[in-house]
Amino acid sequence: MMNATSIALAGGAALVAGAVNAIAGGGSLITFPALVAVGLPAVAASATNTIALCPGYLGAAFAQRRDLVGQGKRVATLGAVGTVGGAVGAFLLLRSGEKTFTAIVPFLILIAVLLIGFQARLRAYLLERMKMQHTETLAVLPVGLAAIYGGYFGAGMGVMILAALGVFLSDNIIRINALKQTISLCTNIAAAVILAVWGPIDWVIVLVMAVGALAGGVLGGAMASRIPAKVLRWTIVGLGTALSAVYFAKLLRG
Repeated sequence: MMNATSIALAGGAALVAGAVNAIAGGGSLITFPALVAVGLPAVAASATNTIALCPGYLGAAFAQRRDLVGQGKRVATLGAVGTVGGAVGAFLLLRSGEKTFTAIVPFLILIAVLLIGFQARLRAYLLERMKMQHTETLAVLPVGLAAIYGGYFGAGMGVMILAALGVFLSDNIIRINALKQTISLCTNIAAAVILAVWGPIDWVIVLVMAVGALAGGVLGGAMASRIPAKVLRWTIVGLGTALSAVYFAKLLRG
């Protein structure tokens, strides 16, 4: 049974995470450790976190809807990919034990950090080597893998999706970030539906965090278009690096 302090901690973490997810991704760097700290097992914390942050993704996607103008085809295609990937990831989470769950996470986050840090060079390399003017179709596979990861864990999902989009889409980072929010929303909703039916969920924590995540998502979404591209990119790298370091440390401690 959660006490008032634990509930307040979870709600406050969700508020901050909703804003962080809207601006850069990686908000679960805040919420997942908070849920573990208040006593939830790792798998239950991840499942609860996925459902609780849904309103935050919705608020952020709504706040950045103007930056989706002209991206209807991308939204339809990659949103569907995100939906399928999120469902697959959620099923994988329900099949995982605590040991497997803890062992996989830091490696996935580290890959995301490397992708976002070197996305400009990777895009240039692809365009030069493959002699293509448009590489958008190639985004389907990495976005799908990122969505599976997102349904499985969630922390850093936005970083991974934004990294994939940044490599394969020729557009500015503000518009790509808005697309990332919509794909993340599709992924999160698909995973949340499955976890809500079959997962180990703490529904009191979900309700408290959902309110905080929605408020934070709207706030962060309104701020996202005002953040300079360089600041946005390196904020993502910093959050991803910190998240990876935390889980590598846990893995090494055994």
